[in-house]
Amino acid sequence: MAGIGIRLRKIYKRNTIGSYLYGFLYSAVTTIAPMFVVIIAIVLIQYVNGFSQANYADRELFSDTVLYIFIFSLLTTAPFNGVLSRYLSDTIYEERYSDIMPCYYVGLLINVVFSSFFGIAFCVHEYLFGEVPLYYVLTGYCGYMAMVLVFYSMLYLTATKDYRKISMFYAIGMVVAFVLSRIEVIFLHWEITYSLLFSLAAGFFMIASMETAMIHSYYRENSGRYDAVLHYFRIYWKLIPINFLYTLGLYAHNFVFWTMPGHLVFADSFVTNLSYDMATCFAMFTNITATAIFMSRLEMNFHDRYKAFSESIIGGRRRDIENNRKRMLSCLSSELVTLARMQFIISVVVFLLCIVILPTLGFGGEIMRIYHCLAAGYYIMFMMYAEMLYLFYFNDLNGALMTASVFCGVTFLGSLWSARLEDIWYGMGLVLGSLAGFIVGYFRLRWVEKHLDEHIFCDGRLMERAKGVKPDTCVWRRTPKNETV
Repeated sequence: MAGIGIRLRKIYKRNTIGSYLYGFLYSAVTTIAPMFVVIIAIVLIQYVNGFSQANYADRELFSDTVLYIFIFSLLTTAPFNGVLSRYLSDTIYEERYSDIMPCYYVGLLINVVFSSFFGIAFCVHEYLFGEVPLYYVLTGYCGYMAMVLVFYSMLYLTATKDYRKISMFYAIGMVVAFVLSRIEVIFLHWEITYSLLFSLAAGFFMIASMETAMIHSYYRENSGRYDAVLHYFRIYWKLIPINFLYTLGLYAHNFVFWTMPGHLVFADSFVTNLSYDMATCFAMFTNITATAIFMSRLEMNFHDRYKAFSESIIGGRRRDIENNRKRMLSCLSSELVTLARMQFIISVVVFLLCIVILPTLGFGGEIMRIYHCLAAGYYIMFMMYAEMLYLFYFNDLNGALMTASVFCGVTFLGSLWSARLEDIWYGMGLVLGSLAGFIVGYFRLRWVEKHLDEHIFCDGRLMERAKGVKPDTCVWRRTPKNETV
């Protein structure tokens, strides 16, 4: 993400209100715009094609299919992308660009096999027990695998720093989906909900195809060192549970409420809770700007301090190391406080707008009562996520694993408890989980701060570890004639 920082520094040099507004919009476009493009396109496609005129069963089947496509494609790609991202970053830092394509192919194989295993199992159950038509099941599976490819390819596209082109891919894919849906409904006279699902699946495949083409155009050499990628999975295996537990924690509270009274089971396969799921969506959008704020400030401020500290360790004086260390840690604390303050102001404004506007659009009652706690929970959760990224900067995988584990575990257990309370307290599970994860991450950062010198200077080895016969422990033996052998 270093390309964002370079561009933002050029924008903010003007020191005007317009430049600051443009910088925020640019950081938003490069981080969260693709998601909004997809959401807006889905809403627009539904509105133009008369989605509300379809019968309830067809509408529910389409909505549940799209929901499951997004949630479980993200869950199945999360475990391995952390290790692959680490390998990709190291190869770029060491300028071993020919090793990128082996990483891409190994990761592609792992993600496709792992994701398809769960996707096929669910589709078989949907077809046999849910009695959903086979063509509908296959179309949903294709859309699911297309999103797996989209999420996976984004890992490599961020390294190209061509963020506007990435956003353009999403826009083109959704335009294709929109045009195709109109053709299917008007000229081919397809059923509305199936035409929308087929069009979205085609749009997702279009995005994945353009992303794949862009990856191959940037990284044309292939060293064939596939074993090096697998070696990283053995070294950095902790990244697998870290990414998976954090992603699982995002939806653990939803999964709990999918089993509680008020949930809906459709086609004997799809389980949802409409009120809780809608409140979750609005709460997440209330705080989603935290991602854009954090990424922009991370690249503009902390990245330079961290780079200066790292460079002083390689060839600087002790005084330079200590000064850069103090500046870096001071910047870290300042950025966390600034993020909390700025996001709090934005969240309060958006929260008030949602309280006023959403009931006029038909989203009231239980949805708005649940929304209150969830909005607070997502605010704390994004603060916790910022701490995890800082722990990644310091290569503290143990701290990140503790934070993700506590977040996921407390969110799950807290949701089991809050489900027994009144609906206004349903979101307390996420609040407690995010708060527990935030506290663990905060104290772990303090621990890293106190032990940073040991972490940096005392983690090396004089001899590289290897398997084999242990050498003789005797390195010198004195003989009677004072001779050495």
